[in-house]
Amino acid sequence: MEHDSSAADGSSLRSISEYTAATSPAAALDTVDLRLLQLLAQDARLSQRSLARELGMSAPAVGERVARLERQGVILGYGARLDWGALGHPTTLIITITVNQGFQQGLIMQQLMAIAEVEDVLLVTGDVDMVVRARVRDHTHLRELLHNQVWQIDGIQRTETSLAIAEMPPKNAAAEVLTSMLAATDSTHPPPGGLQQ
Repeated sequence: MEHDSSAADGSSLRSISEYTAATSPAAALDTVDLRLLQLLAQDARLSQRSLARELGMSAPAVGERVARLERQGVILGYGARLDWGALGHPTTLIITITVNQGFQQGLIMQQLMAIAEVEDVLLVTGDVDMVVRARVRDHTHLRELLHNQVWQIDGIQRTETSLAIAEMPPKNAAAEVLTSMLAATDSTHPPPGGLQQ
């Protein structure tokens, strides 16, 4: 396989931070922030008035907290969870990728993320370099995805594709983690008299 020398400059991992999402420092969150985030994680369509009612606060105070959490990068956006089968893409793929030595892995990750069917690209430790999660319609779509897109990316040495034959229903991990964080906060700061809130 031919590749240009700028792609294989020996700094395959050195420039990874130029292409990948930065790791954010933990934000200082109080119990009200955690509860607000939990409510939004369960239903991002809740109005400020509904959130205020749940939190026992005024709507403007809730709006200020939401704006602060957005500025801090705690809230990155709002979206809908979709049924991929109903969208005509019922097949989940896990593609492991090994990259040729010397190629910039961040650039390869960026090119993989540009593929519409790709949901996630992870740089991992172990025997492979990357793990990709993607969605396709069927076997023909899978073949087209690999032949016309993934295998056309310079620097990819080897791929191994696994098809999911069954999946657990999706869970709302953010809401579950926030519930766990609130429970830990409640146990370390019990209300006066030891009663649960």
